[in-house]
Parts: sequence; structure tokens; C-alpha cells
Amino acid sequence: MVFPLLSIFALLNLAVVATHAETLPPEVYWKSKLPTTPMPKAITDILHPDLAEDKSTSVAVGKGGVNVNAGKTKPGGTSVNVGKGGVNVNTGKGKPNKGTSVNVGKGGVNVNTGPKKGKPVHVGVGPHSPFDYNYAASETQWHDDPNVALFFLEKDLHYGTKLNLHFTRYFTSSVDASFLPRSVADSIPFSSNKVNEVLNKFSIKEGSDEAQTVKNTISECEVPGIKGEEKRCVTSLESMVDFATTKLGSKDVDAVSTEVTKKDNELQQYTMAPGVKRLGEDKASVVCHKENYPYAVFYCHKSENTKAYSVPLEGADGSRVKAVAVCHTDTSKWNPKHLAFQVLKVHPGTVPICHFLPQDHVVFVPK
Repeated sequence: MVFPLLSIFALLNLAVVATHAETLPPEVYWKSKLPTTPMPKAITDILHPDLAEDKSTSVAVGKGGVNVNAGKTKPGGTSVNVGKGGVNVNTGKGKPNKGTSVNVGKGGVNVNTGPKKGKPVHVGVGPHSPFDYNYAASETQWHDDPNVALFFLEKDLHYGTKLNLHFTRYFTSSVDASFLPRSVADSIPFSSNKVNEVLNKFSIKEGSDEAQTVKNTISECEVPGIKGEEKRCVTSLESMVDFATTKLGSKDVDAVSTEVTKKDNELQQYTMAPGVKRLGEDKASVVCHKENYPYAVFYCHKSENTKAYSVPLEGADGSRVKAVAVCHTDTSKWNPKHLAFQVLKVHPGTVPICHFLPQDHVVFVPK
């Protein structure tokens, strides 16, 4: 999904204004609220996309000024960082148009539990996130797309289980849509009633695929959660921290995300290595899923019937993944036609269902 480059510069204008406001930088806010919790890689990659070594367009908001750079290792991308020292723009020597394209097919977790040579069953972005359990699966979710996350059964979550997986860097798109300061994010409408204002602000043409993506994300965020679930779409890192700590009733939490050691990995068989372990002892967790939007928006939800696991994986090529899996022990309130039930051939409320977290998603659990 290609968001216009003009939207990036709209964000820049807002970011420059934000640098004059007396607000804490996101990293400082995190440390002030979560002093004993290391920031997970999913968050640091968004705050510092230049360190993630991705070719895509990116916007990061920090402290002091604005810096635009095509990157050091791979030309052709455009990263936008608010750092120290004013405004600096460098488009680099990459090939034309490389830096402004966004390929939805790049990112997430591709899982196939069937025969190794068979086509994997995928969960595409589609009109709704596969992690929103209100919705039935759409036909577009059943195609060969690396932007996926397949559900599996908790009984298979143990040492020795083999799965065909494809981990790529980003789930929703190849864009490193970064966090805006809360003061800026709160000043931007995020409502279906004001969607035209949103489109105008980011120079998105009405009727385009990008406009539909914005509408889908906002609509999904406005739909009430399933019974027993508390949800909110957060538009800043500060709001994410506040939601997680408030819903879990503690600042003593762990925040974890999936980490892949090999950048250019392919669909291959992974084996669950020794060391599968539960994260936290409480049944409650807050999971935040990154949405497809011009800037960083996360769909966060808290459920009392979830368990999080750290799952070490070893690929056939020797690569390793520190995966995070979330298991739902009560699926009785999910849409009976949700993709998980169609993939696993089970019924709502019968067995615990799990899924791996893509690399740009985060789970918070009490320590």
C-alpha cells in the first residue's frame, strides 16, 4: 500500500512543531513509566528505523530537529528521523522511485503446517486484521502472500514441533511508519466522522487504495471488542505504555517481541528448540498489533484468557528466531467464521488457539 510522499512531509511539519513543545521524547517517557522494562526490538526499530537497515520509507520522531536520509547500507529508501541539529535532507543515490513504494506483501509471519512442498495457508492484511476476532475470514486472506500469520494449536507448542515458517520484517507494510509525539498524534483526527480531514492532511486521494486502507484501520479501531476484551487503538508510544500499564494494573511488566537473527530468510522448516517457556504467570496480557497507517498506530487489546510464550526456533538453514506466541484459552466469543477456525478445523470455545507475533507487534505481561 503506497502512501503519498506528501504525507511524509506533512508528518515532518507536525514533528517540527512538536519539537518546540515541552514533552518528553518517547524513549524518556518509556523509561519514566517502565524503569525496569527494556524496550523491545519492535519498538526500537520504529523509533530508529535507520538502525533496522530497511530500504523502505520511514518516519521517526525523536528530539530536536528533522533528518531525512536514504540510509547507509542500501540506497533507495527514505528514512525520516527527528533528531538533533535542525533539518537535513539527503535522498541518497538509490534508484528512482525505490524509496516511496510500499509493498504490502512484505512483512509478518508466514506459516504452513502442511507438507513441506505444499502451498502455505496465509492470512493477508485484507480489510481487517487477522487478530481482530470479530470478523469472518475474507477470500483475500487465502492466497500466497508473505504478509501472514497462521494460527496453530497450543498442544503443538513444545520442543520438537516442526513448522514451515517465513519470517519477514514488517507485517502491515514495508513502511516504517513511526510514532508521533502524543501531543501531535492527539491533534490529528482519528475518527470515521473526520476521515476526509485525515485524507486531506496526508494528501491521500479519495477513492484510492491508500484511502481505503485508512478507512479500514479507523473502522476496525472503532468496532467494540469481543466480550471480555478491552481494546484501544493507540496513536503514540506514550498512549501504548499508558494503556498497557493501566489495564495490567502495574508498571512492573515485561514487553517482548519476535526477533529474527537472519534478515533475508526464506520459507523453510523451523523446529521448536529446547526452552519454550511461559512469559509471566498471570492469565492477562496486553497485545499490540501494528496497523497499516501513515504513522504508527497499534491495535492494543487486553484479555483475561491469554497466555504468552517465548519460543526459540531453529531453521533448516541454521538461522534462529526468538519468537513470541500468544495463546487464547477461550475463543467462544470469536466470530465462528474467523480464519483460525477455518485453518485449524476446530469450533469456537473448544481448544486453545495460538499464533506467533510478527516482528512489529508487542506483548506486555506482568512480571
